[in-house]
Amino acid sequence: MDAAFRVIVFVSFVYFVVSLVLNNMFQRHQSELRRLGSTDIRVTPIAMGCWPIAGITSVDVNEADSLATLQAAVDSGINFFDTAYCYGFEGESERMIARALRFRRDEIVIATKGGIHWENRKQAKDGSPETLKRQCEESLRRLATDRVDLLYLHAPDPNVPLAESAGALKELLDSGKTRAVGLSNASVAQLVEFSAVCPLAAFQQHYNMLQREIEAGPLPWCQANGVSAIIYWPLMKGLLAGKLPRDHVFDPRDGRQKYPMFHGDEWLKNQDFIDNLRPIAKEAGKSVAELVINWTIHQPGITVALCGAKRPGQIQDDAGGMGWRLTDDQITRINELIAKRGPAASRGAVT
Repeated sequence: MDAAFRVIVFVSFVYFVVSLVLNNMFQRHQSELRRLGSTDIRVTPIAMGCWPIAGITSVDVNEADSLATLQAAVDSGINFFDTAYCYGFEGESERMIARALRFRRDEIVIATKGGIHWENRKQAKDGSPETLKRQCEESLRRLATDRVDLLYLHAPDPNVPLAESAGALKELLDSGKTRAVGLSNASVAQLVEFSAVCPLAAFQQHYNMLQREIEAGPLPWCQANGVSAIIYWPLMKGLLAGKLPRDHVFDPRDGRQKYPMFHGDEWLKNQDFIDNLRPIAKEAGKSVAELVINWTIHQPGITVALCGAKRPGQIQDDAGGMGWRLTDDQITRINELIAKRGPAASRGAVT
């Protein structure tokens, strides 16, 4: 009886300590919440990007790990989840968010996108009002919710006037199907045209230490117009996490092979760059991924960094990028390394 009592006391103590740690982590990240555009929506500076769990271009994806990763994101203090109608041939990403988090709906912010679908397993754009409204309704059913917090046009459709796409999203905003509207993968001219029809809360595009194109146009426009910059690829599809060895051989199914950063001289230059970051990360007591993400979320105009993950350990490591700050000296040294690396061969996700 005494032994059983001691076990109960020990288990209770462990539960108390773990709960205290998680609560402190949650409270710390809650104090970091950032405003989404001019809305009253508050989001953590790190969001979970839910493309990898769809399993289309990422290898070794399974349902159990994906569901656990979504739960781990919330438990790590992340409140923002980014998905899309086309994340999965049959909406797998949205469906898993519902399965994992439907009972925590009021704790989280969900962003999804419309305007891209699959035809013969190839992506196709359709920004027509009818399609955007239909996809929104389907996304709501998949997500098991009556509204999303942020709905993007995934990319402008060259065959549909942008004003028509914007008008459809304005109708969805007015009807309460979404609390805010965003535009992804667009130019400054397209941001201007879209925002003339529908209020914009967010702009989404790739951005990281080596891909900083938006600093030349879209990012300053967003800063001047109160639009949040929600960026993807802060770790450039895992490259900047510092865990891929120089002799890494990519699985033939791995979609990263289509990006020039993972080949030839670009690959070697990037490996040298990451090796030069390692001493700074060690000095800060952080992983390379944590250092890279922290640098990213504190760049002027950046509101949120979307971190893709397919296993709990990945999103937990990513979440470690918030809640602290690099020193001015560390930032200076990192910026010097970026300048030394020079322009990288860049390629976008949506063409």
